[in-house]
Amino acid sequence: MEETPTTYTATKATKLERDPIKTVIMASMIGTAIEFFDFYAYGTAAATYFPNVFFPNVTPTIAMILSLLTFGVAFVARPLGSLLFGHFGDKLGRKRALVVSLLMMGLSTVAIGFLPGFKAIGMASIVLLCLARFIQGIGLGGEWSGAVLVATENAPKGKRALFGSFTELGAPIGFFLSNGLYYILESTLSQSQMASFGWRIPFLASAILVVVGLWVRRRMQETPLFRLAQQRDEVQKAPLVEVFAKNWRQVLQGTMAMAVSYTFFFLLSTWSLSYATTALGFDNKEFLLLLMGSVIAFGGMIVYSSILSDKFGRRKVLLTGTVVIVAFAFIFPFFFQGQHNVWGSLFFLLVGFVAMGIVYGPVGALLPELFPTNTRYSGAGIAYNMSAIVGAAFAPTIASWLVAEWGIHAVGYYLAIMAVVSMIALFFTKETKGIDYTK
Repeated sequence: MEETPTTYTATKATKLERDPIKTVIMASMIGTAIEFFDFYAYGTAAATYFPNVFFPNVTPTIAMILSLLTFGVAFVARPLGSLLFGHFGDKLGRKRALVVSLLMMGLSTVAIGFLPGFKAIGMASIVLLCLARFIQGIGLGGEWSGAVLVATENAPKGKRALFGSFTELGAPIGFFLSNGLYYILESTLSQSQMASFGWRIPFLASAILVVVGLWVRRRMQETPLFRLAQQRDEVQKAPLVEVFAKNWRQVLQGTMAMAVSYTFFFLLSTWSLSYATTALGFDNKEFLLLLMGSVIAFGGMIVYSSILSDKFGRRKVLLTGTVVIVAFAFIFPFFFQGQHNVWGSLFFLLVGFVAMGIVYGPVGALLPELFPTNTRYSGAGIAYNMSAIVGAAFAPTIASWLVAEWGIHAVGYYLAIMAVVSMIALFFTKETKGIDYTK
């Protein structure tokens, strides 16, 4: 029996249908899960296989740094994607923009799986890798903000952060699927087989997720609040102009408030994998297992911190999380060192992902709430993707360089500085929990 759509009360006089909760959860979560699946697949390959596949003629250290730099290419492209898809998402609707962004993201990811290595075509392989990564970044730039609007613009009163967490949960789900697939591959294939063709399989497998995502999103309705804006004739013809003219402070606040979550996330995932397998004596498969176990705590904390922010407010929860991260930044270097230190690595990953969940859950509500309905896709997307550049684009590369020059404690100082930057931004950001989301 098909679930009957419920109604969304936008005003006292207007009732609009919204999608069933199952459709909202799937439509908002699937894209982010694919996004992070693709990013983890690339991050794992960049940390372990790409140095030999695309940079075989330089020293291992330089090859690793160059490989991690290609990881940052997509982050540079993401703001362009947020401008493009934000414009059409605020002008033509969330659903259309989300379908196109998912298709672009999926095709470029699959293309990476077919690329020849440096030994086959030389420098052209690196150019093609960066091009595919750049196109992937454009698609990714329109993904999160549209997905989170599907969730929050369908949310009942008092549960916007909880519904926003559906989108955020795509991160640990994508992480678990990607690392789980790499774990299975590395358990069944030899090292030479992984270097030859095994690393390609996760990129090709993402096509299955994309097909599922497109099927789900084609079934969903446009969000009720965008339909309300259409009825009121409040849809902006030039939403980007409106954002930069009237909401540039909110863009800046959102960018800086979220920056630490991006820095922290890619230190916990991409950099830690690279560091553990080169400096701490772990093999790739061992550390992937530790990552997969720890990310479960990350998912649980995303939901819990979102529920708390619906109850106590976004700023209180996020400020608490940034304080926890500052403390963690000074403590973890004493644990995350020594040869094959399983317990120290578990402390770094488990406690780190719990702290990460505190600051990642509520932003699914905070960033969209900073902007009105007619520019929400553009504004939230620009802030989210600019924070990716500030916080994550070169975080693994910077961390690797800091360790090489000054040791692991320097990575802790780097994380603490980013947490303080986000803390300052949050102090200048108004509480958004009680705003009228229909305006």
